Parts: sequence; C-alpha cells; structure tokens
Amino acid sequence: MVEDQGAAQQQESPEQPQGAGADVVELEYTPVVADFRSALRARGKVARSARIQRRMFALVGFFAVMGIVATLISGKTPDFALIWLLLCAVLVAFMPRLLARQFQRLAQRQGTFRVTVTDAGVTVATDNATTDLNWVAQPRYRETADVFLMMSPDKNASCFTVLPKRAVRTPEDVDRLRAILDRNTTRV
Repeated sequence: MVEDQGAAQQQESPEQPQGAGADVVELEYTPVVADFRSALRARGKVARSARIQRRMFALVGFFAVMGIVATLISGKTPDFALIWLLLCAVLVAFMPRLLARQFQRLAQRQGTFRVTVTDAGVTVATDNATTDLNWVAQPRYRETADVFLMMSPDKNASCFTVLPKRAVRTPEDVDRLRAILDRNTTRV
C-alpha cells in the first residue's frame, strides 16, 4: 500500500531545498507503548475534544463526590455508589494507558518502522506499507521528552505521526530533526 497525502497541495508550494546539502534524518524502530502514551498525552494538550473530555470528567467527578457526600450526610450507606465511583475512577485513571496499548498493538502488526524526514516531507515505511506525507498533511508538531508528534491541521488532531527520539541513529539527529520540523511545520 502506498499513500501520498497532500501531494497536489505540495506542488503549489515553492520548491523545498533538496540534494546533497539537504538535511535527512532517518529513524528505525519497533513501536512501544511508552511512545504512544507520550504522543497521546501531547495530543491531549492540543486537541479540542480532549479538553472537552477532561472538563466532562471533572464535572462528573464533582457531581459523584457531591452525591456521595449527600448520601453520607443523610446517614445511608453508599456501598453501591462507592463501588461504582471507585470502579469509574480506576477506569478513567487507566484509560490513557489502555488506549496507548491499543495503538501499539495496531502499529506492531506493521513490523519495523523506517522513517525518513527531509525538507520535502516524511516517508514512513513498514514491512507492509509505505506512506509519503508532505508538510501540508501534518503542518504542526509538538515535542515531548520522548517523541516528536506531527499532527493534522484539524482541531482534534485526528491524524498524527509519532517520531520517537529513541529511534534516531545519533544524538545529533534529534537536533537536526527538530530543525527540519521547525523549518517546515509549526510548533504547538
């Protein structure tokens, strides 16, 4: 499978520097849960839907606590409510970890990821597919301690590409990758 996202829009933009002097950063890795956990945490700070979700969890939590307090004040034993509140709290606490694990399992089926980042765009090749992304397809990024996360321009960052820092060949490649992303995308 070969994908080319945003090729028509890229042709309209001015030529990017290529050739012997152009920066090229190559990454090779097998996806791990920590990569996706870090990426989803970073996406959550940018995506509108994640901000709404956090507010809803806070609102539901507030009303649950208020309900338990009212039950305790009335003298009734809130066994059922306490059990459900604790169960929901545990599920909410582990939800990011479970979601990251699901992403990792899906990505792991693709095998080893080989990513090439240049001023022309990003090529992601796996054992089963190759995808070419130009900068129009994912024009913004966020950096964490562990990954660079490239994101689509929509308000929920529905499409993203994870570039783990552990996958670069040399430590200097992290700075070169950051420089390429800064030249071609917007840091958020």
